[in-house]
Amino acid sequence: MLILISLAVVVIVLFAVPFIRRTVISRPIMKLVGRALPEMGETERIALEAGTVGWDGELFSGKPDWSKLLDFEIKPLTDEEQAFLDGPTEELCNRLDDWQITQDRDLPPEIWDYLKSKGFFGIIIPKDFGGLGFSAHAHSAIVIKLSSRNVTAAVTVMVPNSLGPGELLLHYGTDEQKNHYLPRLASGTDIPCFALTEPGAGSDAANGQSVGIVCAGKWQGEDVTGIRLTFNKRYITLAPVATLVGLAFKLQDPDGILGDTEELGITCALIPRDTPGLKIGNRHDPMGVPFHNGPVAGEDMFVPLDVIIGGIDGAGQGWRMLMESLAAGRSISLPSQSVAAAKVAARSTSAYATVREQFGMSIGKFEGIRERIANIAGQSYAMTAAGRLAFGAVDAGEKPSVISAIVKAYLTEGMRSCLNDAMDIHAGSAICRGPGNIYSSAYTAIPIGITVEGANILTRSLIVFGQGAIRCHPFVQDEMAAATAGDVTAFDKAFFGHMGHIAKNSARSLSLGLTGG
Repeated sequence: MLILISLAVVVIVLFAVPFIRRTVISRPIMKLVGRALPEMGETERIALEAGTVGWDGELFSGKPDWSKLLDFEIKPLTDEEQAFLDGPTEELCNRLDDWQITQDRDLPPEIWDYLKSKGFFGIIIPKDFGGLGFSAHAHSAIVIKLSSRNVTAAVTVMVPNSLGPGELLLHYGTDEQKNHYLPRLASGTDIPCFALTEPGAGSDAANGQSVGIVCAGKWQGEDVTGIRLTFNKRYITLAPVATLVGLAFKLQDPDGILGDTEELGITCALIPRDTPGLKIGNRHDPMGVPFHNGPVAGEDMFVPLDVIIGGIDGAGQGWRMLMESLAAGRSISLPSQSVAAAKVAARSTSAYATVREQFGMSIGKFEGIRERIANIAGQSYAMTAAGRLAFGAVDAGEKPSVISAIVKAYLTEGMRSCLNDAMDIHAGSAICRGPGNIYSSAYTAIPIGITVEGANILTRSLIVFGQGAIRCHPFVQDEMAAATAGDVTAFDKAFFGHMGHIAKNSARSLSLGLTGG
């Protein structure tokens, strides 16, 4: 008995006295965790900490508060936004000839003019700068409607309103940059693209080899301090028609012109198309879908410092800008396009299954057909709901980094599932291309949505599971930060909080299992 009492006292002292606990337990565990963690640089830290955590944090609580999700109110469309959806957007859809656009490999000139005149390139730009200033809800509704009619037109509208010059200027541009560029972007006077992807850096965008060196040079006949750029970008949507190129590169200052730091880091800049040395190559052909896409390059080209988004203060801040702004666009563009494809599949396939007869009866009565239609219907409902949660979070002021990755990855996969089922049901009429085939363009575009804005395989692994598990968990991020910093007090608090969290949820799980809830 005395031995048991002595052991109990030792255990109590070991765990109840903070100084002893930290020395005997927490410090050795922290060292083990620190050795197990991969070395985290500044770019990884920025990516991990980017964005906000909303209801998704509840998933790691052990007891999600479902009322928060159910009570979450989506910002409704305003009368002006609904009028734009029913007016210019509907009219644009009526003017789009999907088959002819595919044959001509471009939108007709009158469609380009209509997009510009009606403000489609300025959906997210505030009215003060000549844009529409619409909500994320309206933005999504417009993309859904356009995508249901023609993928090329939808992508052409999506890109200027997603991550790119407009989005970055709104949040980080100088007043001079905003006043000059935003009205031009809103009116379509300037068509933007953003050059990030390189031959050696796709999903691993931070590993790009594009470089800019701070130096003296001549600009428009004057001696100025500027940047000498060398870069090679590819797969850049709208590049062939862009008049303003957003560019991400690593900025170096070997002569210390801007300060003591030689490697300033990833920087974002705006390069007008007529800048000497800027080269835009031949168009790529993404799966035969004729939206403009192509390479952008430059070698030893000189630009002034004021091309940096945010001015000199923006030097080296590009990765943070990109990571903080990515959530909004990724919450809307591809998820909305995917929802459109699912809804088209649901509507047209259910109708087709009703009127199409084989073996003397409607094919909608076949069990195999019903199974596929049920999948399309269920997927469409779930995808619509998920998309609403994502753009609703954006309208609520969130930057939903994890939720945006979830909807990007899983809604594009849902699109693939729905269109595959629709193609199987429509059979011959779906595989023979022509003016009456409403599936061929959407079907061939599936791999594009799966691949761009972070390939789904890596998005699922690195962001949904990696960043999601760390950011949404109540203790893991604090444990990692404390272990990296060698702060045993902070690690002790986070680690034993984590242990208590596990114990509480384990007890709750056992209790619910034994009592049936």
